[in-house]
Amino acid sequence: MTEVLLPTAVPHLKMKPIIKGQMRSSPPTTRAEFNPDTHLAFSDSPKVLSLADVSLPEDAGISHVACSEPFPLFSEEAIGIMRDEIFTTEVWENCLHSTEFAACQIRGHCPKYAPFMTKAWKDPKTLAIISKVAGVDLITNIDYEIGNLNFAVHGPEKDESKVGKKDDENLPVTKWHYDSYPFVCVVMMSDAREMVGGETALKNGSGEILKVRGPQMGSAVILQGRYVQHQALAALGGKERITMITSFRPRDPLIKDDSVLTSIRPISDPSELYYQWTKYRMEVLQARLQGMLTEMEDNYRSNKQTDIKRVKEVLGEQEKYLTITNSEIVEHRGPVRAWGS
Repeated sequence: MTEVLLPTAVPHLKMKPIIKGQMRSSPPTTRAEFNPDTHLAFSDSPKVLSLADVSLPEDAGISHVACSEPFPLFSEEAIGIMRDEIFTTEVWENCLHSTEFAACQIRGHCPKYAPFMTKAWKDPKTLAIISKVAGVDLITNIDYEIGNLNFAVHGPEKDESKVGKKDDENLPVTKWHYDSYPFVCVVMMSDAREMVGGETALKNGSGEILKVRGPQMGSAVILQGRYVQHQALAALGGKERITMITSFRPRDPLIKDDSVLTSIRPISDPSELYYQWTKYRMEVLQARLQGMLTEMEDNYRSNKQTDIKRVKEVLGEQEKYLTITNSEIVEHRGPVRAWGS
């Protein structure tokens, strides 16, 4: 049975004191172009936790990497341009969502409202960095999953005398969950120098909790979130905590792809989501079948016997892939957007 999370009310009162003052009525008049030579800040590969380090089988995912330590990815200038793109009235009127999973999210803004952000994530040099850290060649998933933003903002009612309390540092921002796509990259969009906490908590195979420290502005953490259960912990001491999450899948269509839409449906326009989902899945299926056809034709021209067992194995795998693709498409009755619709 497919789980569907329900939308909940967006807590606008807590957002307005900080966010409202940053809002533009329209996009910047001059659009900046992403330049990897100046807008990427990557230097050295970070340390990583392997699947074995979190007590999971090494073949559980599509790479040996479970999670990375924070590492510099985007420059402050790049983060500033991205913030200019998202803090516009049209983005917040058309792309704001909320569920019981996360109270305030912006998604669906790429590429229409955020061309710089879109190009930044799709640039070959950015993808090379992400792939190097993840240990597998990756590409961005569908456009809906580029640059999603999670907001946690302290309202004026916040008691600053309580900031930094040990118990508060362990409060979750999200529930324990697995991601819908193989890998995610989480980038800090706020000044985190005064923040306490903000780690990513991982639950290992024996149920123990590990914490990966939170990143600074422009820095990133890469997580194989489809296979590693995790949650974001609260960050205290700052006025805002904005994180940008982009999802990735393997470039090679022959590598397994266990993507689902469980947590995605209630925060997406069904028509747009299912178009992008079906298109990407059909492109993967097409590439797989074309590879099979090429192999069969090469063997036939070489007077080799048809490997019937192999043919049935490949076709069976694609039947499963197509079944999952279809089962993740759920017909909605009524709106799924909770605000601004």
